Formats: sequence, structure tokens, C-alpha cells
Amino acid sequence: MPSESTSVVRAGIGLRQPHYVEFRARRPASGFVEVHSENFFNPHDAAAQVLTAVRADYAVSLHGVCLALGSACGLDDEHLQRLAALVARIEPVRVSDHACFARAPWAGRGSVHANDLLPIAFTQGALTVFVANVQRVQERLRRPILVENLSTYLDFAEHDFSEPEFFAELSRRSGCGLLLDVNNLMVNALNAGVDDALAAVCAWLDELARCAPPDLVGEIHLAGHSRQHELIIDDHSCVVSAPVWRAYVHALRRFGPQPTLIEWDTSLPSLEVLLGEAAKAQHLLDVEAGARHARGRVAVEHAA
Repeated sequence: MPSESTSVVRAGIGLRQPHYVEFRARRPASGFVEVHSENFFNPHDAAAQVLTAVRADYAVSLHGVCLALGSACGLDDEHLQRLAALVARIEPVRVSDHACFARAPWAGRGSVHANDLLPIAFTQGALTVFVANVQRVQERLRRPILVENLSTYLDFAEHDFSEPEFFAELSRRSGCGLLLDVNNLMVNALNAGVDDALAAVCAWLDELARCAPPDLVGEIHLAGHSRQHELIIDDHSCVVSAPVWRAYVHALRRFGPQPTLIEWDTSLPSLEVLLGEAAKAQHLLDVEAGARHARGRVAVEHAA
């Protein structure tokens, strides 16, 4: 099965059902594809057969939405078992989910799942829950996972960490990595009403770089957002905005070239448009890789 090159970091796209036929027919030069894990749990349905065929030609990243890693009542055993079976079948390059909770006890009905990515407070208690749940997933999958920062529409008064500090400490205690969603950072900054959203996002990235373990960031997500009434919504419905591209460049300078995904989940465009967005990301990855190579060459020459 193909795997990502260790020498050239590539950009990829989220593969969604309307593009299956064209994607398989064209076999475009995508660095990898990413799919939502839960859509492929049934090994016998048509979607699973498509993913198996795609995996023969491309590296695949599995991105989940239902683990609910921040849930104090723990994980769903059946869900984790089905995820483990999918990982064994597909052999993905990465497995990820979100820094959220969604499961809670319900009197007389066991635990219920809210089917949403609900935010968590950055407290010692939340960190303890996350570490235990992440470690359990990693032990079952026999690999580290990536945890994605959320777009959120509220903030908690109680906190023991900033968000970058929380992810840095989660990585130290559990061994997981971070799936850095740059668009989510921009959405949060815009909804917070800060004077300069781009500066706020870059400051967040700078803080993460100062406190994070080496190689914390394992993948980057880019997407579009929209304004709906008084809120900016992370709906993955359009091209990546210019401020998000600029924040992405800052992230690459801070964390180096990382596998980068273009997410597009609603109002899907043509495959050509999606690949065009990935090509923009690839260009910026190549520019940063070239700049780092040049800086390294100069450093060696000065040392000599």
C-alpha cells in the first residue's frame, strides 16, 4: 500500500461521496486523502469497498467525529472496537479525532451521545479525563493518535491552562499529537471580536511553539467558513480565506511543513476546485521546505 513520502510533505483532500467516481477515474496527484472514520465502519457496504480501492493507490488518513475523547463517562466500547477494525483493514497513515466531549450518563438509559463536538474547559480535571481516554484509544489501536483543536462558540470561566498549554500537556502525558486546524483558530478569533484576528491566531501559534513538545503537530487542516447572522460558522463550505492562508504560512514557519488537508464538507464544489485548493497548500509547503533547506545550507557554510 502507498504511504506518504518522508522527504516531500504533500497536501491532500477530504474525499467525499460525490467525488468517488471521478477521483478513482482521474487518480489525481493528491498527497493523501482523508475520510470520516465512522462512514466506513461497515466492511461490507459500498463505501468501504471504495475506500479499500482508493487505499491501494493513496495514503489514507482517518478522521473521526464520535470518539468524544473529553467525556468523563469514558469511551464507547463498541465504537472503539469498530474503529480498531477499520484501522486494521486500511492501515492509515494517521488517526485523529476532536478535543470535545459528547457522551454523558442518562438516568435509566446508560450513556447517551449528543452527536455533536461539544467544547471542554481547559482544566486539570478535563486534562485527566482526556489523558485516560486518549491512552485507552492508543493502546487499543497500538499507535498514537492526533487530537484536533475545536471551533467553539462559547468560553468557560474556569480554566487552568490556555488552549495551547492544554494541548502541550496532553501530548506530554499521553503521547498523542495535535491535528492543528488553522481555520478553527480563525473562527474562534473572529467570534471573540478581537481587533486583529490574524494577529490573535499567530499569537496562539507562537504560544504553542513555545510550550509544545517537539513534533507535536502531525497534520494541519484548512477549510472555509461563513458568516451566519452574528456568528462565524466553521461549516467547510467555501474556499480557504486569505487570512487563513496567511495564518497557515505562519504555522508552517513555526512547525515546519506538515501534511495538510483541505476540508470541504458542505456545498461541495467540483473536484477540480478542491484539488486547486490543495495545490495552493502544496505550493506553500514547497516554499517553506525550500526556505528551510536554504537556511540549513547557510548555517552549515557558516559553521565551516
